[in-house]
Amino acid sequence: MPASAPEAPAPALPRPLIGWRLLALFYDLWPALALWMLASLCFTLGYTIAGHHDPHENIAPLSVLQWALWATCWLLAGLYAVISWRRGGQTLGMRPWRLRVVGADGRPPSWQALCARYAVGTLSLLAAGLGFWWAWIDRDRLAWHDRASGTRMVRNPKP
Repeated sequence: MPASAPEAPAPALPRPLIGWRLLALFYDLWPALALWMLASLCFTLGYTIAGHHDPHENIAPLSVLQWALWATCWLLAGLYAVISWRRGGQTLGMRPWRLRVVGADGRPPSWQALCARYAVGTLSLLAAGLGFWWAWIDRDRLAWHDRASGTRMVRNPKP
């Protein structure tokens, strides 16, 4: 049996530019917004059915219910992102730009890494997007959430 020559390592997939990341984030805003609207509807209907206020009035600002709604919306967006990343490495917004989330070793990331990615990504956005802009000056083009979670975003080649 002839000895086979060692296979050449596959070329590393290129790191996506910050513009593609931001476009994917903008695309993902729309499914998240739909989930937030459903959550808001459920909260408003539940509050109205319980007889706490007229349906034409807004929920009182800074109430416990409003904080619960914010937390629910954050969790729904997180579920959408983490489940999408875990199942195929992509959210709906990442598909047109051929972006994919992988572990630092190139394998699918763990649930814990993806949850950390979402949490640090949220903090990054709350800091006026500083964690995303960081990818411009990072030598590996990694954002804060990439570094913190041990994940990478790569751009798939054209089919």
